[in-house]
Amino acid sequence: MRRWLVLAGLLLTSAAQAQSTLRMVLVNDLAGLDPVFSTAAVIRNHGFMVYDQLFAIDAKGVPQPEMVGAWTVSPDALSYSFTLRDGLAFHDGAPVRAADVVASIKRWAQRDVVGKALAAATASLDVTGEKSFALKLSRPFALVTEALARPTANALFVMPERIAATSPATAITDATGSGPFIFEAASWRVGDKAVYRRNPAYQPRPEPADGLAGGKHVLLDRLEWRAIPDAATAAAALQAGEIDFIEQPSPDLLPMLEKNPAIRTMAINPVGSMVWLRLNHAQKPFNNAAARQALLYLVNQKENLDAAGIRPSEQVPYCPAYFLCGTPLESAAGAVGMKEADIGKAKALLAQAGYDGGKVVFMNPADSPINFAVTQTMAAAFAKAGLNMDVPVMDWATLTSRRNKREPVDQGGWSLFVTVANVLDSGSPLTDLYIASPCESGLAGWPCDQKLEDLRRAWWEEPDAAKRGALLTQVHARAYEVLPYINAGQFRSLAAYRSNVTGLRATTIPVFWGVEKK
Repeated sequence: MRRWLVLAGLLLTSAAQAQSTLRMVLVNDLAGLDPVFSTAAVIRNHGFMVYDQLFAIDAKGVPQPEMVGAWTVSPDALSYSFTLRDGLAFHDGAPVRAADVVASIKRWAQRDVVGKALAAATASLDVTGEKSFALKLSRPFALVTEALARPTANALFVMPERIAATSPATAITDATGSGPFIFEAASWRVGDKAVYRRNPAYQPRPEPADGLAGGKHVLLDRLEWRAIPDAATAAAALQAGEIDFIEQPSPDLLPMLEKNPAIRTMAINPVGSMVWLRLNHAQKPFNNAAARQALLYLVNQKENLDAAGIRPSEQVPYCPAYFLCGTPLESAAGAVGMKEADIGKAKALLAQAGYDGGKVVFMNPADSPINFAVTQTMAAAFAKAGLNMDVPVMDWATLTSRRNKREPVDQGGWSLFVTVANVLDSGSPLTDLYIASPCESGLAGWPCDQKLEDLRRAWWEEPDAAKRGALLTQVHARAYEVLPYINAGQFRSLAAYRSNVTGLRATTIPVFWGVEKK
């Protein structure tokens, strides 16, 4: 009996050791569950763990089938038919049906900039069978599969119909999906951790993993998303082996981490990210185009990146491109400023705008080191031109709530904030969520310009690539006239992880299928 108990104890210990758990720190804590209700990158990251997509973007940016098994397109490219692949099931055991897909698309299309564009060109979207659905267009839309592969902003994920029936203006609280991980709702504590476990029923595609596409083979039993807002504390935890992965360690801590033989670094996003300066077009002073133009002569991209501690090797010292430098859609059409300050020019434009010394509220998130440093740097530069700067410090969750306020600054509103976007956020006139300028129906900041909207639509409706190139130049030049946002510096960040973690790939968005902890 004694020997049996000892053997049983050893077996239990061995089983416990076999449970592989990866503990990670992402850019921000998980504070919500609805990737349609919110454009926050952290909720998108959560979405990729628990949901699946109809199509997914591969490493070359090309959409590939993911949940879709087969599809056909009519000769006039106005009718599409799709059939789901076999073996798809939600975490509650229910099979994924075409009705779930159609409900998910319709909810997403009410919220996302890409979804709205597709919906505006749609004549009908119908269930045609248990696993099949059809999309008919009322006018050309050259990027249907690209739209259905939407990976960011309000990313397109498939939810059960009962959940997708929720108004897009109401955040869902049920994270039932069909993806490779299952969310443990009972373990989630905002400010502490979120837990995911491997979905044993998930059936990956047969193709190798490629970007966000291909087979999602989960080799971990459990993921723990830890909330450690202090960058130094997170770095110390990584060095001590208490966590395994940091998505974006503070740049000033990277040299120390790289000296540790137990730690590796890599660029999850090799193209890089852009600091976006978002302006409130609905309130003074930036409801005036001249006031917005003034900021172009006060923003210094390299100064911003230096202030954030970005090493020269990871910087693009000057990038005017709305769709990022180093991409096929890189452009400088219409660009001015953003290299060296011209305070005289900025003051003249502010005077032209009738700026009267009113308060400019520049929200500053203390728990986002890069955003925080860049905000302080630009606020100081704007003050030199006479802008009356108020820079309230808050956490990112508070900022994302306050930015939805349309009221004047003396009623809790805002003037400016900084966010950071990757190439998937800003890759084209269709997918760039902040270049969209549809007035009141747009995202926080509410830029309003019908000419820019018409040019954007012409771009994604044009099937000829050469003609789209000419339209891109016009889109870019018009964006510099109306400034839905300002490019404030492109850079590449490195992730840091323990050396016993393998399988991480350059996926731009942090995903953990194919990742193993040895």
